[in-house]
Order: sequence, then structure tokens, then C-alpha cells
Amino acid sequence: MLPHWIEHNAEHAGEFRTWAERSREAGEQIVEAAQYMELANQALEKALEKLGGPLEHHSH
Repeated sequence: MLPHWIEHNAEHAGEFRTWAERSREAGEQIVEAAQYMELANQALEKALEKLGGPLEHHSH
């Protein structure tokens, strides 16, 4: 499940950045959200490593 969450968050972070470029008014907050998603992925990857699981790629 963790690999799925990591991939899912990475996809959303990319989408956030795309929308930030499109929306100057809310862009800063959207970029901030993308950064938090990336930090969440770092924590999930550490948890996955501690559980001994591989970092698999799942299609979304």
C-alpha cells in the first residue's frame, strides 16, 4: 500500500505544480502543497524501507 501512496502523491504533486503555473493568484499556495506532498513521500519511503518493502511502481 505504501508504494501506491508514494506514487499517488508524486502524481498529485506534479499536478499541483501544473495548476500553480496556470493560476498566479493561488500559485504560491499550490506550490506549497506540492512541497508538502513531496515531504510526505519522503516519510512514506522511510517507513517502507523500515518495513523492508521494495519501492514498486503501480499504475494509477
